[in-house]
Amino acid sequence: MVGAIVWASMLQGAGSPAGTGQGISAGKFEGPIVKRASLQYLVSVPEDYETARGKRYPLLVFLHGSGERGTNLELLKVHGPMKLAAAGKKFPFIVVAPQCPERRNWDADELIGLLNDLEKKFRVDRSREYLTGISMGGYGTWALVAAQPKRFAAIAPVCGGGDPGSAASFAKVPTWVVHGDKDPAVPFAQSVAMVDAMKAAGGSPIFTQVVGGTHDVWTEFYLKDEFYEWLLKFRR
Repeated sequence: MVGAIVWASMLQGAGSPAGTGQGISAGKFEGPIVKRASLQYLVSVPEDYETARGKRYPLLVFLHGSGERGTNLELLKVHGPMKLAAAGKKFPFIVVAPQCPERRNWDADELIGLLNDLEKKFRVDRSREYLTGISMGGYGTWALVAAQPKRFAAIAPVCGGGDPGSAASFAKVPTWVVHGDKDPAVPFAQSVAMVDAMKAAGGSPIFTQVVGGTHDVWTEFYLKDEFYEWLLKFRR
């Protein structure tokens, strides 16, 4: 019986003081929280960046896939625009490739913090900020434009997926979607769902269905000058 007596005593003291008659009420926290983030990145600036001191430049952010996570910055040269910049291609953009930490996915809040920091450190034309990404970075592209639909002049998610329910918020953002219809890693249907949701909300995204394409449809896509020329048509 000793155990029973102790347990009963604990129950009596666990809530409001005995005899107060205090009831149960609901509460709510609402307010900002502080979150510290750390993202390393590679950056490539246009040839005349150092000499044209008063000039501002468009910003192109590239979000890599899951295979380039970690701390080795050389991995950021494996795919996408930064691969081309490392090989000597001259871009009219400030090209930035952030690196997602190991065993994590892209976090929209952290990327927003990075963008804010880039705007302070570099001469970014804020009316011409562009976003693209592959695979996990395609998911990150959809998530980031949903979080800040008024920030980007144009986006290009490649073989990614997102939340169709968010599409109405950025339906009018110029968008170029690319996906292989035989993709074994990210279902082609995920891009179809996002494109359909944007169209239903009044958008007019470009959708490149790579017939017979598997997961890596980005290598050929990023080689096309047409893509970069398309981006530069748009301003916020």
